[in-house]
Amino acid sequence: MKNKIIKNMFILLIVAILLSLSIAFSSIAYLERFAKIAPKAQSNDTTQKEHLITIDSGDGLRNIAKKLEELEVISNQYLFIALAKYRGSNKKIKAGEYAFSSLDTPEKILDILVKGKVKLHKITIPEGLNFREIAQLVQKAGFGRSEDFIKLAKDQNFIKSLKIIGSTKFEAESLEGYLFPETYLFPAGVDQKKIIRTMVDGFNKVFSQDWIEECRKIGFSVHQIVTLASIIEKETANSDERGLISSVFHNRLKLGMRLESDPTVIYEIPNFNGNITKNHLKTPTPYNTYAIFGLPPGPIANPGRFSLQAAIYPQKSDFIFFVSKNDTTHHFSTNLQEHNRAVRKYQLRKIEP
Repeated sequence: MKNKIIKNMFILLIVAILLSLSIAFSSIAYLERFAKIAPKAQSNDTTQKEHLITIDSGDGLRNIAKKLEELEVISNQYLFIALAKYRGSNKKIKAGEYAFSSLDTPEKILDILVKGKVKLHKITIPEGLNFREIAQLVQKAGFGRSEDFIKLAKDQNFIKSLKIIGSTKFEAESLEGYLFPETYLFPAGVDQKKIIRTMVDGFNKVFSQDWIEECRKIGFSVHQIVTLASIIEKETANSDERGLISSVFHNRLKLGMRLESDPTVIYEIPNFNGNITKNHLKTPTPYNTYAIFGLPPGPIANPGRFSLQAAIYPQKSDFIFFVSKNDTTHHFSTNLQEHNRAVRKYQLRKIEP
């Protein structure tokens, strides 16, 4: 009799355990189903609307779930909390700015929050901008003041920490030329130092060891090549002509001729209005290549890959002059007489007196 009672109690215990497990698994299955349906399952709207939410470092799970429900990203904050706790994710959510689609499931939302897949903001740096123009783009994108960016780009201690490739001793007063033109993606609130480091890293990746060796072979430092590349970049937007433009400047340097490049003059003209005057050309500045021999002390813009390549590997030619044909191309000449004829033919805008 006693054994029978014990046996029955054991059976009841097993039944109770199985019932508890059944209830638990039913709850889990419900959460799983909840996680796999759209947050607004009752809606027939299939358009994807982006919702932005900022998770602060002090936000707890309840506050996060409340924010998500208020933005209609999820339909029930309490079920979302239960899902997060079941998955052990309630203390793994990372701070940051997030973007969710109105069709994202709670499971996907939770995964994004735990992995810290924050929204990334795009900054596109076109080839040929100077560092002050880049600073304006950074400010426009919401990453701090342009003045602070300019200050950092001229901070010698910060510049030294960047370890620019091919330069054991940095030769310039700013990072002009080394902020590589590219499209970058950054999270909201990123430090400007991080932005600059990423741009300089872009330059370091493009400027290969083979390029450094070629610089030595042709007798140029990396800084001199970047300077020449920046002039090439400003002189033409036509990729087919970069090698020829480079050959003209290389030939003039070999012959001891001034480079006489308008963009170098413009670089130091404050509030330039688009018209170069004779007075501009006669005013001696370190960047006025009508007044100085050789290269200016530093780049006048931030060149792209193909202008850097053209500066290192100029096309072979005997040209020492070129003039714009006002159609994005240039006329190249080997002597002054031919060049003057081309100027008369193509140069529509005269230099002001």
